Amino acid sequence: MFSTATAYRRPQQFAAAYRQVGAETAVSGASPHKLVAMLFDGFMDALAQAQGAMRAANHELKGRAIVRAIRIVDEGLRACLDLKGGGPLAQDLHDLYGYLEMRLTMANLRNEEAGLEECRRLMQPLREAWMSIGTQVENPHAG
Repeated sequence: MFSTATAYRRPQQFAAAYRQVGAETAVSGASPHKLVAMLFDGFMDALAQAQGAMRAANHELKGRAIVRAIRIVDEGLRACLDLKGGGPLAQDLHDLYGYLEMRLTMANLRNEEAGLEECRRLMQPLREAWMSIGTQVENPHAG
């Protein structure tokens, strides 16, 4: 299927393809709760990647990681909010997500690690709360 020369020339390419298939498989079989949990995890991962890239002065990787974090917030978390039925909590989350997007953009422009850390601190309690309700949502008749 692959020649030896091809297989050894691009190991990163194969690793990336393997990760992509793994991610697609995880998403296709995930519950709505698990999908949001994956968004929170992806956000935290993107922040860690951006922070490492900042420290290494890798501006391209930093920019890609921050854009990924912004897209997770905007297209993943913010887009699924029900502002009509969700009441004040949905509106508060909408506003928080808007602030995170702005703060991440400023951290990118200013190369400011403190901005990334602020976003992590703001998102961490939401992530923990979401993870804590997992068993109740996934198995509502347990206990």
